[in-house]
Amino acid sequence: MTIKEIQNEIVDEFSMFDDWMQRYEYIIELGKSLPLIDEKFKTDENIIKGCQSKVWLQGEENDGKIMFTADSDAILTKGIIAILIRVFSNQKPSAILEAKTDFIDEIGLKEHLSPTRANGLVSMIKQIKMYALAFEAKN
Repeated sequence: MTIKEIQNEIVDEFSMFDDWMQRYEYIIELGKSLPLIDEKFKTDENIIKGCQSKVWLQGEENDGKIMFTADSDAILTKGIIAILIRVFSNQKPSAILEAKTDFIDEIGLKEHLSPTRANGLVSMIKQIKMYALAFEAKN
């Protein structure tokens, strides 16, 4: 699936919920299904700067696509990074760099996060794009 198709799928899923409590519960559930990052990658250099909770993100290239794994010490943040990994993992670096993140506004996520969590979300996206930039530069 393309990044846009995955984003549309997420927008559809979020539209099924009537209120934000249900959406928060769904985000937490998504976090529980996140494929866990290998303990050896839970290092300071893999921590995303700008998040109030700890978020580790690791990416590696496989057949020209980037595979991301992540973890967080906060359940809501873990769900947020799970959504981003679902969108951007297993995609080509160029597709990640070109991708828009309008779907975040469409599901209303940013406006329902505290300012510090919203900043963390921006930092997560920035870090994912930095991985894409680094892998694209290598090729």
